[in-house]
Amino acid sequence: MAENTDDRLRLLVERIERLEEEKKGIADDIREVYAEAKAVGYDVKIMREIVRLRKMKPDDLRERETILDTYKAALGIG
Repeated sequence: MAENTDDRLRLLVERIERLEEEKKGIADDIREVYAEAKAVGYDVKIMREIVRLRKMKPDDLRERETILDTYKAALGIG
């Protein structure tokens, strides 16, 4: 039984390692795309914010924008 458990653990760890390597490759690809965007004149910081906002649920995004507008108005910004 212990050998079977050891094999299962080894296989799980190996899967995690492969996935971590894939994740690193994808992160490298994303960095390359941002570098390309920067090279042609886009503001990468703003692009990252847009990507983050696009991930949000519509209700959460509306709430965030409402709060941001409220704070900006209170501080006389914009």
